[in-house]
Amino acid sequence: MFGTDNSEDAAYERRREQLVDRLAESGQISDAATLDALRAVPRHLFVPDNRRESAYADRPLPIGDDQTISAPHMVGIMAELLDVGPGDDVLEIGTGCGYHAAVTAELVGAEHVYSVEYSAALAERARETLAELGYGDVSIRVDDGRDGWAEHAPYDAAYLTCAAPELPDAVGAQLREGGVALAPIGTRRQTLCRYRKRSDGEFDIQDRGSVRFVRLRG
Repeated sequence: MFGTDNSEDAAYERRREQLVDRLAESGQISDAATLDALRAVPRHLFVPDNRRESAYADRPLPIGDDQTISAPHMVGIMAELLDVGPGDDVLEIGTGCGYHAAVTAELVGAEHVYSVEYSAALAERARETLAELGYGDVSIRVDDGRDGWAEHAPYDAAYLTCAAPELPDAVGAQLREGGVALAPIGTRRQTLCRYRKRSDGEFDIQDRGSVRFVRLRG
């Protein structure tokens, strides 16, 4: 399907290893499981063919339909902040090309990742890529991400790969007590916020710094 030979695969793998090494050396990501997940997922196979040479540059890239794949450091930071492990159920809002879902699948198991994507075309391509790479048990639904995915709730964690004015009520409601959500909050100026759900249903919220994401559609 992807049309790369062994020498190309080896070259991309070297670039991926070098990228993750830089992220570790910089101190941006310290969690060993997160670093291993970034090493395991071939980012170049999730981007359009004409963007593959830039796949291991640490920056967002366009993936079509006015959407982007997040920079690897941001995917890693978010994975580390979620603090999930094998068997945790995770809700993703914004499948995009499927790369972030694959990294999450490395941490919790593909069958524990539930992703909602607004664009039917992106969702279909993500399904195909994830299945080809062994992450076919990731569940993808085409829908408005603001509604979450109630069928599989409650979730241990949730995250948005797109910016919203606030954490969608449905996403917050579908978290279990003690669960964690991550979301870029804001429009022109965005802040990555980490939410932990309390026993009273409210959230303790941490500001994790300025970010820039495409906006949540719906």
